[in-house]
Amino acid sequence: MDTAVRPAQAETALLLNHRATRRRRLSRTGRIIGYALLVVAALALLLPFYWMVVSSLKTNNEVYTTPIQWVPKTVVWENYLDIWRKSHMVTWLKNTLILSVAVSALQVFTGSFAAYGFAKVRFPGRDLLFLAYIGTIAVPWQSYMIPQFILMSKLHLSNTLWSIIALQAFSAFGVFLMKQYYETIPNDLSEAARMDGMSEYGIWRRIMLPLSMPALASLTLLTFVNTWNDYLGPLLYLRDPSLWTIQIGLRSFINEYNAEYALIMTGSVLSVLPIALIFLVGQRYFIEGIATTGLKG
Repeated sequence: MDTAVRPAQAETALLLNHRATRRRRLSRTGRIIGYALLVVAALALLLPFYWMVVSSLKTNNEVYTTPIQWVPKTVVWENYLDIWRKSHMVTWLKNTLILSVAVSALQVFTGSFAAYGFAKVRFPGRDLLFLAYIGTIAVPWQSYMIPQFILMSKLHLSNTLWSIIALQAFSAFGVFLMKQYYETIPNDLSEAARMDGMSEYGIWRRIMLPLSMPALASLTLLTFVNTWNDYLGPLLYLRDPSLWTIQIGLRSFINEYNAEYALIMTGSVLSVLPIALIFLVGQRYFIEGIATTGLKG
């Protein structure tokens, strides 16, 4: 009987081994196909940026040639010198940098501080107040754009950089992002700090902020990018050319030099380059912060 059972067991083992091997091959093939699709999608997303950079190194006649020249025949580095001579690029970049840094710092401060109150401090009506505040995200800006403009005019902040800073110093999205991250931090830490006599401000500054660096980096990056790329807000409030940001400046440059295609692409590269560098430097913290924001521990 043993001699009859052993061949059957061996056959079953071979069959299971064959199925496992086939599953591993299919899984490996699926991963290869998935990686290939991701590479193709990444190249498709990067293609317009590559064309923009290449076009900034061409002459005007070569930018819109047919078929497209993906590699310039002659690299025209002078475009990156002419753009500074023919435009107020220094002023535009300076104003944009001031606004982006100021707004990012204020939103990180106000968002993290308010989020700590909503996440770790118990008070009557906390949840209702949080829902009401977060609900402002769903209100379109166009619905209160005119009252905001009238308010800034009454405060004599219109046509100053302070108008943009004051309007964007608070962000409901920043509060929501930081609150979700704070909820992943155990309450035992804040309770122990309160028993030791530490104030709520001290708990936020000495415990919460050091433990929430990924979320802070994510909020900083998102706010910086949104402020840097903002066009409509500065267009409404910054009428003096000396206060223009890079987005308004490029728009005026296109109107003035609408046939200088290579210089237009050069200006676009200069406007995108700081954002790309900042994202490359902080992408690890950004990904980590976004990945852990929705988790609760």
